[in-house]
Order: sequence, then C-alpha cells, then structure tokens
Amino acid sequence: MKRKAAATLDGKKPIKKRSKNSLSDDDAKARFREGLFEKAVLDKYTSEYTSSTPYKHSVISGLVDDALLRKVRNEIKSNVSFTPKETDIYKIHQSGDLANLDGLEDDALAKLPSLLALRDALYSQTFRDYVSHITGCGPLSGRKTDMAINVYTPGCYLLCHDDVIGSRKVSYILYLTDPDTPWQPEWGGALRLFPVVDREGKDGEVAKTPLPDVVKVIPPAWNQLAFFAVQPGESFHDVEEVYHAASKEELEENGGRIRMAISGWFHIPQIGEDGWIEGAEKKAAEKSGLMQLQGNPDQHDQPQAKPVAVEKPSDSSQESDDSGLDEADLDFLLKYLAPTYLTPDTLDRVAEHFEEEFSITLPDILHPKFAEKVRAYVEAQEAAKLPDSTEKIEKGAWKVARPPHKHRYLYLQPGAEATEDSPIEELIEVLLPSRQFRLWLQMATRSTIESHDLIARRFRRGLDYTLATGHEGKPRLELNIGITPTDGWGDDNEEDEEEDDADSDASSEDEKASNSKANGKAKGKGKADASASPNGKGKGKAKAVDKEPKIDKDVEEPLEVGGHEVYMAGDDDGNEDAAIYKSSAEEDNILFFQAAAWNKMTLVLRDSGTLKFVKYVSSAAKGDRWDISGTFEIEEQDDEPEEEAVGVLDDSEEEFQGFSDSPDSDSD
Repeated sequence: MKRKAAATLDGKKPIKKRSKNSLSDDDAKARFREGLFEKAVLDKYTSEYTSSTPYKHSVISGLVDDALLRKVRNEIKSNVSFTPKETDIYKIHQSGDLANLDGLEDDALAKLPSLLALRDALYSQTFRDYVSHITGCGPLSGRKTDMAINVYTPGCYLLCHDDVIGSRKVSYILYLTDPDTPWQPEWGGALRLFPVVDREGKDGEVAKTPLPDVVKVIPPAWNQLAFFAVQPGESFHDVEEVYHAASKEELEENGGRIRMAISGWFHIPQIGEDGWIEGAEKKAAEKSGLMQLQGNPDQHDQPQAKPVAVEKPSDSSQESDDSGLDEADLDFLLKYLAPTYLTPDTLDRVAEHFEEEFSITLPDILHPKFAEKVRAYVEAQEAAKLPDSTEKIEKGAWKVARPPHKHRYLYLQPGAEATEDSPIEELIEVLLPSRQFRLWLQMATRSTIESHDLIARRFRRGLDYTLATGHEGKPRLELNIGITPTDGWGDDNEEDEEEDDADSDASSEDEKASNSKANGKAKGKGKADASASPNGKGKGKAKAVDKEPKIDKDVEEPLEVGGHEVYMAGDDDGNEDAAIYKSSAEEDNILFFQAAAWNKMTLVLRDSGTLKFVKYVSSAAKGDRWDISGTFEIEEQDDEPEEEAVGVLDDSEEEFQGFSDSPDSDSD
C-alpha cells in the first residue's frame, strides 16, 4: 500500500524532526514479551519461516509486552485521527506515517509516549537483527521507519498485491485488535497469501504468476506479528474483507469488528548505516522490475483478448455496411432488442447524444421476452452453489480470470471449448457478433467498426473485481450490458428519482430512450480513484480519496457494496514516487460511472490513457454482478473533435439528463 511520507497524525504541519532514540539492547528487549530473544525461541521461528508456504513468512504471537501494547492501543483510540481512504484496490481508515512522530509538537508527542516507545523498539538494532536472522534478508535500516496505523471496519479490505515498491525489504503487520474481545476468524480481516507457479511461455522463458485462490489464511489476533520478505512477483497477499454483522446488536457484541493494526516495512540500509551499499537501492529497484517482467508474465493472463475483425465484402453481391438495416435485419434484432431502440428517431437521438458526450446509457435495452430468459438463467445460476475452488469451477464452461493482482471474476468467451446452452451465450455468440448488431451500433454511435471482442462476466460477491488498467492507442468503443437482477447496487435510487421527476408522457418507450441516463459523471483530472455510495455517486484508484468517516452502527442503512464500473482520467505526472501518497483538493476525476444494473446498456468512447476498473463486490451484496462486456475497434475519423473521447465536462457544458456530479473530495 502507498502513503504520503509527510502526512502527520493530526494533520498539522510537522516541525523539524528530533533524532530517534537509540535503544540499548536491554531497553529494547524489555519492550517485548519475556523470553522472545532466547536462542531456542529464535531458532524455532527461523525454522518455521524456512519451511513455511506458499512463500516464506512468520507469525509471532504475543510479540510485545502486553501492558505496553495495551497503553499503545489506548493512546491511539484517544489521540490519533484516521482518514477514510478508498481506491480501486483498498478501502481502509489510515493514520499518518508514524515516522513523523519525531516531528510532532511536544504537547502532542506527550500524548503518545507508548506509541513512540513501540516504534523505537520495532526499529531498534536489537529487533531488526532478530527479523533479519529469521528471514535471512541481511541488514535492515533503522533510520527509514515506514509504518502507519490502519483500521478496517466492516466492508473494508485490501486486494491482491506484492508490496514491491522502492527499497522495501520486509513487510509486517502487528495487530491491535481488542484484547478483551478476541477476534473471530468468521469476521474476516485475515491476511491471506497466494501461491505462485512457474509457467513456461511460447519463447521458452519461465514467468512467475499467482493463482487466483488463496492457500494460507492468517486471522488477526491481539499482539500478533506477521511478516515476510518482499519478493518481486512472489509475495502476493491480500486482506480479507471485514464482514458485516447480521444485526446492530451482533455488531455491538463483537465490539464493532474493528480490525486495528500497525502495518509497515523494513527497508534496506540508508547512507551512513551499517550495511549501506552505494547504488544498492537503485539496483534493487531495477532487479525488482526485471523480475516482474521476466518471462513476459502478461502472456499467461486470462482472459486473453480475442478480437474478431470485420470481414470486408469480397464482391458486389455481398451486402455492405452502407446498405443499412432491412426488414430481415430488423426482424432478427427484434428477437433481442427492445423495439424502441430500432426506430430511426430514437437512433438519431442516441447518436446525437453520443457524439456530444462520448458516452450514453440505454435502459431496458433487451426485448422483454428475451430479458426474462436472461433473468431466469441468472437467478437459477445464483440459486445453485458454486464450487469452492477454481479447479472445480473450470470443469464447466465458465473460467476464472487471473492473475489476482490484476483481476478476478468468472468469464465466458465466444468459441470456448466447453459451452453451455444459455441466453448469455446467445448474446455473445449470436447477437453481438452479428452483422445486424454491428450496423445498429454503427448507427447509434456514428462510427465504423473494425473488430469486436466479447466476454460475459460474473463478479462473485466477496471475491471479485478488476483493478485499474489503462488503454493505449486510438480511441475505441466499449459496450457493457448490465444483467444483474438483484437490487441494492446504487442504481435503484437513481431509477426511483427518474421516475418521480418524469413527465406524464415520459413513460413511453421513445421518451425513455430519449432520456437515457448514466449514473455519474464528474469533473477533474487525475489517476483512477473510486468509491461508490448507494446513490450512484463515486470516487476511485491510484489517488486515494479522503472521505468523512462513516460509522457502521446502523445496519439498516443502505450498504456500499461496490460492483460499479468506473472510467477515470489518467495522471500525466510520471515523476511521482510510487510509494508516496499526494493529497489534493482537485475535483473528482471520474469520467463515467455505472453501478451494477439490470437490462441496461452503456456505450463509452474510451480515449488513450483512460483508466477503468470494476470495484470489488462486497460479501454484503444481495447477489453477484453480471454483465456482457465488449470492445469494438473503430476507424479514426479525419475530422476528429478537439475534445477527448471520454472527456471531462466543462463548467459551462450542459449535462445530459441523469448524470450527477460526485461530491468534492481530496484525492491522492
């Protein structure tokens, strides 16, 4: 996880730092549990570390002197403020960097003596040597402290990553959960480790790639330390979602299910420290980059793109795209699409809006009869219990997207060896690849399609997501058909508002098409950055969003369950240290937002550099998120507009009905 090194615990500007206290061996040992540094104990942990799987890690219970750690917890509860942060990869509450304890005013520091004592003990020569002995990773820096307090409340999580940034050498987490209300594994919040396999590519090179299922689960426990050496392409892990309680009373009995912990890293020695080697940090970063690229691991990603080029007419006897839709074409499309979207007037209105805004959402896109077939299939699939492993799932038609540090969901592609007879397969095998649909889409977007790439997706609650990825190259058309039958995704309130505000004649299908809406568009530029609230407004990645804390004491309130797809403006600043957060008062940089929805098509013209992701689907969702996703390469126009494709709204620009601004936020 990344964070800003200059952040302070109370938000005040830090003063000049004091030099850190250098603890004697005896003073350092006194702050840990009795007997921890005995040779037999050290040898035991070293042996366990060496034999641990899926990669080397260690868990030490009762690490710190219990009385000291209880004082630390009380000081944190009384004096440390937390900022809710949410990106495509995590949702947490975080303090400032504890390295800045030395920069606090004397009166502020006087409120945190135990926390300062703990930090100095963790980075003392005595404990650094202890960790170094267990991991065999060599000398560790005592000058570069890198730690923060993270709080996970119900609904919080951290998705799969390997912690490889800068000079990090060892990653650790020290749990500060309630010592008098033991944490229960069924509450979630576990540190989970992913296995990595070697895969040989087409060129014969071997690449390391993580599998989608975790194999090691380490639940939180009071005064427990978990740590491992940071290894590029290998140390993949996540933090399981902290699950919501069934009722307000249960949540109170569980102490609020507040997963508090100190997370941090030990770094390689800095200049002037024992073990420092000139250029070592740069070489380590270069080695990390090479190891992550070794063997071209992207070639093992699933699913792989499978674009199908449009066949050009070989002779004059074949129909060209210029001929338009004839009666037979309309009869074919009427089996799948609602009649209102096949009228010339509706298509003209859709095309005019799309040309102006580069995006549009079309509700009730599927023909009612076909939509009911889709609904029946999806509901039957959700009623049946899914296998609990990727291996078992992939014995059927659906496969599991991987690697998990990029995405994880179930998918079905056209032409798969294992198939099933379903309306979803009919959409991706019959309707969407058809010449008739291509002609309709070209009329709706006033573009010329060169190829299509289609996929059906199922995002399982409590498991699935996609992380923010960019697009490089010419603008392309992206389609999504939401086929999620359950409610509570943030799309429902917007629908209700639209119905309440509609004129009496807006119930007609033509008017509905004319007033096609999207669930959020915002102003601003920056990296992907999203969080969603039930009203369909959002924020998202690479820049962390600071939000007002939301105390989860009333489970009757609508829960944020994720599952929304977000397009974000990319960040042009390539000089930022990836390990540092930056705080910004910029407006949200959401370009397009769509919550999981039923029978709703979105069309987006995606420009180069635009980031996109689907937010992690919470276990609290009422069902899984289902959709059909399509990518269509299009011909570049000679008279391209000056605006970007999925662009940022100008203050003077009139918004299309249904778009709503996201609330202002400080983005990282």
